[in-house]
Amino acid sequence: MESVVGLLQLIINGAATGCIYGLIALGFVLIYKATEMVNFAQGEIMMLGGFAAYTFVGIFGMNYWVGSGLAVLATAAFGYLLDAVVLRRVIGQPQFAVVMLTLGLAFIFRAGAGIAWGYDSVAFVTPFTNSIVRFGDTLVLGADNLSIIFGTLVLCGVLYLFFSRTRLGIAMQASSQNQLAAYYMGIPVRRVFSLIWAISAGVAAVAAILLVPVQMVDVNSGIVGFKAFAAAVLGGFGSIPGALVGGVVVGVVEQLAGFYLPTGFQEVTSNIVLLAVLILRPQGLFGQVIRKRV
Repeated sequence: MESVVGLLQLIINGAATGCIYGLIALGFVLIYKATEMVNFAQGEIMMLGGFAAYTFVGIFGMNYWVGSGLAVLATAAFGYLLDAVVLRRVIGQPQFAVVMLTLGLAFIFRAGAGIAWGYDSVAFVTPFTNSIVRFGDTLVLGADNLSIIFGTLVLCGVLYLFFSRTRLGIAMQASSQNQLAAYYMGIPVRRVFSLIWAISAGVAAVAAILLVPVQMVDVNSGIVGFKAFAAAVLGGFGSIPGALVGGVVVGVVEQLAGFYLPTGFQEVTSNIVLLAVLILRPQGLFGQVIRKRV
């Protein structure tokens, strides 16, 4: 019985970590579906969102919910400006140029965060810090991990309603499917793309805020972006549900590897999963194979 409970705890903890990967991967997918860009600075944007929340809640002493909301809005505004001012200029350029630009931005964001907030790890008190939830007499789970899972489900529900029930969300879907047709229908495609970058940045900030009770924020927090990239590839790059499922799979496998396998395997699990997917099913779990007739 104890082994079953222990396994269940590992799976839930891994699912919580995977939800963070999934949210960051969701940012990858949203941007790629709309602009066919791969934003390798997504992890660093998450890191900036975490520092923004630390500024509002930890330094200014704001209420957790108010400060977190402001941090999400500030990070979303940053994402909007990032596309409008910088990334819009490289639309239509070779993918290699986009990759190099976003990687360069990631280093700039990391250096800027170090200058602004320092290189020490920081955190702030949340309603879920050091809290536990008991299920019966044997199963004990951290409220922080449960808050991550619950918060991810709520955010996914909100995004689903936004994209399927609002005019702006439908316009975003139309722009991502056929830019020229959307433009002819009167949709401001460039502004819509900037809004998609804003949503992607805001989702990354939510991931950072949910992660704070589990892991402190520092300039190297953005490294989880590479694990999220593996999750996006696993789910099928371009599939929104796949990004979330891929994140959970990577998180659970990582957690199980850390417990059952020798030291060091946990850190490379996401890379192993990425390589296995690329070899066995390059289109991912939910990806589609598109064939063109020549």
